[in-house]
Amino acid sequence: MAPTISFLTSTLVGLSLVTSAFSITPGFPYGSEKVRGVNLGGWLVLEPWITPSIFDNTGNSAIVDEWTFGQYQDYNTALSVLQNHWDTWITANDFAAIAAAGLNHVRLPIGYWAFEVGPGEPYIQGQLPYLQKAVQWAGQYGLKVIVDLHGAPGSQNGYDNSGQRMSFPTWHSNQTNIQRTDDIIKTIASMFADQTNVVPIIAPLNEPAGYDGSAVLSAVRQYWYDSWGNIRYPYGTSQTSNTVEMIHDAFQPLSYWAGFETPPDFNGVAMDTHIYQVFSDADNAMSYQDHINAACGTQSSLSGFDLWLIVGEWSPAPTDCATYLNGRGVGSRYAGTYPGSTAVGSCTGLTGSASTFSSSYKAFLRQFWEAQVISYEAVTDGWLQWTWKAENADEWSYQAGLANGWIPQNPTNLMYPNICG
Repeated sequence: MAPTISFLTSTLVGLSLVTSAFSITPGFPYGSEKVRGVNLGGWLVLEPWITPSIFDNTGNSAIVDEWTFGQYQDYNTALSVLQNHWDTWITANDFAAIAAAGLNHVRLPIGYWAFEVGPGEPYIQGQLPYLQKAVQWAGQYGLKVIVDLHGAPGSQNGYDNSGQRMSFPTWHSNQTNIQRTDDIIKTIASMFADQTNVVPIIAPLNEPAGYDGSAVLSAVRQYWYDSWGNIRYPYGTSQTSNTVEMIHDAFQPLSYWAGFETPPDFNGVAMDTHIYQVFSDADNAMSYQDHINAACGTQSSLSGFDLWLIVGEWSPAPTDCATYLNGRGVGSRYAGTYPGSTAVGSCTGLTGSASTFSSSYKAFLRQFWEAQVISYEAVTDGWLQWTWKAENADEWSYQAGLANGWIPQNPTNLMYPNICG
């Protein structure tokens, strides 16, 4: 994409209205240097599978997400648990360790309720000082932050990680929800407009449920347009920022988005795609070699896209065995305890502490990790693994992978450089 821009700018010099759309100097050389990073999952947005103890300690099985965490508990009880979690789950030491592991980006999920809570919404606030601390720590250790709005009013996907678990999302069908989200993106854009050396990207909405139909997709497409304006023009004038907008593919094939928000009318846009091999019966039934082959196969499905393309979430986990991965109180497809699933096998030794992992399983995790990194670096502008740490699901944890040898201390030190042939 970059060569096209420089060619167009050089041919359009003097047409200030046109060239202003091209005047972006991101805080990281996207397109020429690979994004290598990790998500800070489960910190400023709770996820039951990342910190099951926080949910189990409530003693209330109806508490399944951050909404019910505030709804079904005494405010002061819930607040003290959250504050302790915010203070301890991610600290400056994590940023130091992430930088020491040769990574250059972190993606930081945050919910809309950190900025604004409406009448009757039981969310507890207090996250913003930690967002500011994260940006400060990132600057200190030379890391870039992608600020990711992970939950929107009404929920954009119904997942517990949107803040509110529900059977069908309602964000897209309520204009007030969308307007509130627009206002929050304006707030975030303005907050970091002059810190693009540390916050080069804002992701205005994580994983909107495009598979729920055309009403979702039309709302999402309009929202991406509005967010581009809000992120690229944060000053209330014709002056542009250097902040990149990272949109999500809404679970559509990349071909669906061909030509969307491309030059000459748009610039400074990256596409985020999330790749997991655990959320279907077929995925869980795959052999280890099948998982590796599928990872290598992404080199064809991801190649040749017309925006900067980043795999913003992926994992070396080959199963959905992690406790509560599919929701608190919901079982796993692999073990056959998920509604309607057929057991593939026992989850023992496939999740939890790495001390229970066999040497052959750890060797597979290394191969699967490398097959994904090799493939994503071959055809995209980089990657961010989900997630940095988890209480009891080491197969998902970058930190645990570093400690136990299936993730290299430097992401370019490969043991299986030819695993994809």
